Order: sequence, then C-alpha cells, then structure tokens
Amino acid sequence: MEIDFALLADAATVDASGKLNVLGVFDRIHAQDFPVRHGRVSLVFRFSADVGELGAHDVLIRLSSPAGKEMLRLDGRMELGGGARGVSDGIKVPHVLNLDGIVFPEAGRYAFDISVDGDTLYSLPLVLDEVRGPGPSPRSGSGGPPSPFIFSPGQGAEA
Repeated sequence: MEIDFALLADAATVDASGKLNVLGVFDRIHAQDFPVRHGRVSLVFRFSADVGELGAHDVLIRLSSPAGKEMLRLDGRMELGGGARGVSDGIKVPHVLNLDGIVFPEAGRYAFDISVDGDTLYSLPLVLDEVRGPGPSPRSGSGGPPSPFIFSPGQGAEA
C-alpha cells in the first residue's frame, strides 16, 4: 500500500462517486504572532493498494512540532474491500480530514505523518513563518487592508 498524493487545503470534500473537490492548497502559513490558531486545515490524501492488500489496516495520523513533539494523534482502522466492479486495476481510497482550530505554538517546520500498519507511508510538511515588518499590524485597522499572505487570529484563516 502507498499514498499516491497528500496535500493541505482550506477545504475539501469527497463526493458520492469518490471524486475529490479541493479548495485553497497550501504548504506554508505566515503569521505575525505565536502561538497562532488556524481556523481549518483539510488534510487530503489517497491510499493506493492492490488486490493482495484487501482487508483491515490500522491507520495513524500524527502532527508533530518542529522539535518532534506529538501535537495531534488520530488512530483508526480502515477496511479495504474490492467493491462491485472488481479490483484488477487496484484500489484508490481518497480521504479528507478536516482539522479545526489547531494551535501552532511556534514558527518552524511541522509534519503530518500518515502510517499504515506501523509503517510511515507519507510525511507532509507544513512550514509556519513568523513575519515581522515595518508598518501597522493587519489587525490594527489602519494602513490599508490586511495582506492576503498573513494569518491573523480573529480575521479568518488565510494561508
């Protein structure tokens, strides 16, 4: 089994036919102050398996801080079945996990690790940058509209 792609987005869904709909893909968040709370992070990925991998599998999703500290852990179990039309060309299983209100304590490189049956299949980085600069804060209400690249708590989740 493998993960053939993974990404972070502002929003995502899987429709009844298994088609992914994704909005606002990102891999970096800019913030002026830490800790910072991000409104929603949609973790989107797809398992790819072959016929020999049908059955139950343990899944672990882990978010770690720049220092390697576990910040979030989701344990689950996935049952891969062949479906009505067979699995001769393999199985593709899309997933969307909407994670609301994650607090990032500091700037740095975070990682979402996705493991199946004890093996890490994918590590997806997310970089949080601390942005300092001249001029008023986007929250101050003066000096023009906020930058579209700065996330400020209380003003929505921009990436």
